Amino acid sequence: MRTAKPLDIRLMNATAALLFTLAALGCAWLAVTWVTGWPVFSIEAIRIDNELQRSTATTIRANALPKLHGNFFSIDLEESRQAFQSVPWVRRAAVQRIWPNRLAVRIEEHKVAAYWGENRLVNTYGEVFEANLGDVEEENLPTLQGPEGSAPQLLHLWGPVSEAVRRLGAKVERLSLSERGSWTAELDNGAEIEMGRGDSNEVLNRLERFVATWAQVTASYPGPLEYADLRHHNGYAVRIKGITTQVAPAAAKRN
Repeated sequence: MRTAKPLDIRLMNATAALLFTLAALGCAWLAVTWVTGWPVFSIEAIRIDNELQRSTATTIRANALPKLHGNFFSIDLEESRQAFQSVPWVRRAAVQRIWPNRLAVRIEEHKVAAYWGENRLVNTYGEVFEANLGDVEEENLPTLQGPEGSAPQLLHLWGPVSEAVRRLGAKVERLSLSERGSWTAELDNGAEIEMGRGDSNEVLNRLERFVATWAQVTASYPGPLEYADLRHHNGYAVRIKGITTQVAPAAAKRN
């Protein structure tokens, strides 16, 4: 007949087993910590996996490397991604580890669409970013100006406004949105067009009305346009060099 071990003996055995397990885990942790701390796992190289147009691999490494912390095992990939995205002209970065001591980075650069105010840029997604304006090679970029967060709206409207103004034989140099929501276009010939407030359809309808009747206006009042105010409900006011007048679209068509 088997006799059960006293309770205190079973407790001692369980305790000893637990202590042995904890000691083994502690030794394993120390060994892993020691091995992963070897210099061989320090980040030694950064590989850029795609071609760059605005920056060089050397510039990106020089700007991002001081912001990277840790080795192959301990480096935070999200922090590393943000470090690369802080480099001028970098819109997005994807970072991955390459055994045993390298990082591979894929860069998406900003594609500039316009200036934002006097010292920033807007990319093709309507995002405002900062970079050296001397690096901009594109010519005849427009300038957009508006409240913070309005860049996508301005970039969206700039296209159809430019198309309409082109029919006047001019180009839009600056498109502005005021804090009160009023739109203004400044042209390369020095003219200014006040388009008023409203959604994009309302603004474009006023501009189209003006463009469609401008030939009739100039037939009666020849001269270069200096200023147009499209905010009138039944027409618009214009200032032609040497002439100031207010024109109703219906009257313009009859002339």
